[in-house]
Parts: sequence; structure tokens; C-alpha cells
Amino acid sequence: MNASAAAERVARESYGRLLALLAARTRDVAAAEDALADAFAAALSAWPRGGVPDNPEAWLFAAAKRKLTDAARRAKTAAEGERQIALNIQEIEAGMDARTMPDQRLGLMFACAHPAIEEGVRTPLMLQAVLGFSAERIAAAFLIEPTAMSQRLVRAKKKIKDSGASFDVPAPELWSSRMSAVQDAIYAAFTSGWSDPLGADPERRGLADEAIWLARVLVSQTPDEPEPRGLLALMLHFEARKPARRDSAGRFVPLDAQDVGLWRRDIIEEAEVLLRRASRMGRPGRYQLEAAIQSVHAARAWRGAADWEAIAILYRGLGELTGSPVAQLNAAAAIAQRDGPEAGYAAAEAVCAEHPVLRAYQPYWALMADLCAKLGRVEAARAAYDEAIARERDPAVQGFLQARRDVLR
Repeated sequence: MNASAAAERVARESYGRLLALLAARTRDVAAAEDALADAFAAALSAWPRGGVPDNPEAWLFAAAKRKLTDAARRAKTAAEGERQIALNIQEIEAGMDARTMPDQRLGLMFACAHPAIEEGVRTPLMLQAVLGFSAERIAAAFLIEPTAMSQRLVRAKKKIKDSGASFDVPAPELWSSRMSAVQDAIYAAFTSGWSDPLGADPERRGLADEAIWLARVLVSQTPDEPEPRGLLALMLHFEARKPARRDSAGRFVPLDAQDVGLWRRDIIEEAEVLLRRASRMGRPGRYQLEAAIQSVHAARAWRGAADWEAIAILYRGLGELTGSPVAQLNAAAAIAQRDGPEAGYAAAEAVCAEHPVLRAYQPYWALMADLCAKLGRVEAARAAYDEAIARERDPAVQGFLQARRDVLR
């Protein structure tokens, strides 16, 4: 493996773990990011000459540690700062061998969800700090100007430092104020990776697996909380269908046309166990409801058809719980499956009249195009397909929608 490829692999697989490890003891996310960036730059300079080390993670950690110590030495409080960082680094190193580093990413996520951090920036901050998303990528996902997003992230990191936030997983009594932000960040990472099924985007490659790993850690550390189980179950249901999402030519295959024989039944069964355990705790939440919806879809692998009545009921419940217009739109799609396109069209129009923001949402136009086509409203279907295609970034989905448009008569 050449030096550039090795650095890219470590960055993708280990960035969050290294950053969490450094920030956990320095209490300074921005300084840890700077030190880690310098360490990666040093690797690209040193590895081509001396070869890629046997343990690239340990090499980068040591290089970043030196950068942090040098920065402390140059600070006004150099003596105390350097001494404290040295002690903290020694504490980390005492608990690790040549191959194993403690993993503190979950603690970093809880720190990013500290009450001192503005609620709207918690998830973007976690995506950058724990998973290495660029500010530009996060800004695009949240429809915010990159400069504004960068400024928000800088301010948030300063607040973490100034607040003295702990980088350990907090006591259970503090979870309620931070758990939602942590779960939302994990799910945002998963959906970003899920939307790149072929791994074509280097910034998203492996993110779905990373998010599932983080959710497993969250479940293991919160055994009495049902929602983390619901979150993990939801992601596993999606992951189980991954082999069927594209055909042999890379074309998009919608859920109702997927070959259920390609679904990973072992993963589905794991998701079902998690969901049952969560439901027995008697505290339903958003992720449990979403996982339950995917569970009903998964039942098609055994029963041959989905229960659209159950799906419509679950989406209505999700909409009532969260106030999400997307959940209400999905309920309309389920109504179309259950009662026919006329009923579904009326339900979707009613939701959009109440929530005009849906007119900027690609799935709204894709649904309306499909329903108009089934109702024989060809021109309206073409116009809706054009809107859906214009709002879609995935070339495979664009091709699928274009093919549907092309067969209209």
C-alpha cells in the first residue's frame, strides 16, 4: 500500500477514534484537530521515504501528541500546560499496548451534545469531530452556507473548551438532554453512507458501517434505554436490504421491486430481536416506530406481501409523535398502496397543503409522479417526474425516474 493510500485508509477508519482520544485529555477539540491534521501531513511526508509503519494509528497518535506538547510549550502557560498534557498523554498510554487504543468516540459525541452547545449545531459538530466530515459537506447536507457552518463549528468547539465539558459518557441522569442529539448524529452519518451504496464518494465510504458500530456501542452502554435499540434495529433493517438495492448493472431497484431472496435474513433477525427488547421496555419513541415500519416491510420476505394497513398506522403514529411532514407524506404513500392511487393522491395533496415545504422535497414529486401516472394524468406525471429528477443527486435514482417518465403514454 502506498503512503497516500495508507493515509487515506487511516483517515477514513481511524480519524474519529484518534481525535476522541486526543481531545478527551486536552479538552480542546480544535487543538486536537489541528494536531491530527499536522500528523497526517507529516505522514504524507515521512511514509514515502521510510515506508508505511506497521501500526499507522499509533504513529499518527504519537505525532499528534508531539504537536500538542509543542503547542503547549509555546503557550503563555507553557510550563503548566506542557506538564498537564504530558500527564494526560501518559495516562492514555498506560492503558494501551502496541496495537490497542481505548475508544472514546462515544464520550466525544456526548461532549458535543453538551447543553452549552447550540442545539442546531450539535449534530454537525459530531459529524465533523467524530466522523471527519468536512465543513463544506456538512453545510451542503444542512443547506447552510459553508462559511456560516464553519463559523458555527468553530464557536461550538470553543464552547466545549470553555465549559470544561467531560469527554466521558455521562451519568444516566444526564442522558435525556443529550441522547437525542447523539442518536440523530449517528443516524445522519448512516443515511449519508446509505445514500452512497456503491461507495463512490470517499467522504461517505464506510459511514454506514461506522454508524452501526457507534449504535452498537451506544446500546451496550445504555442497556436500560429502548431508543438506542430502536435506532440500531432501524439501521440493520436498511443494511439487510443493501444487496438488493442495485441490480447487476448498478441500476436502482425500488423497495417494492427488490428480490427478497437477496435480503440478509440474519441481519433482519438481529434487528427483530433488538426491536422486541426495546418494545418490552414500554417507552416508544421515534426510532422504535421507524424500525417497526421497516420490520413490516421485512415481513414480505416471509409472507410475500407487506401489511400496508399496519404501515399507514405506524406512519400516522410517527407523524403525531414527531410532527414530521415526511412521516405524514409516507402515510399517504401507504394509503395509496392500501386504498388505491386516488386516495393516496388526495392524502398527499392534503399533507402538502398543510406543509408547503414538501414542494422542495424530491420524494414528494416522485410519489406524485407515480400516482398521476397510475391515474392516467400523463402530463401531470411528466411534470412531476421532471421535478423529482431535478431534485435527485443519485445518478442511479435519476435513471430510474427518467425510465419511468419515458414509458408514459
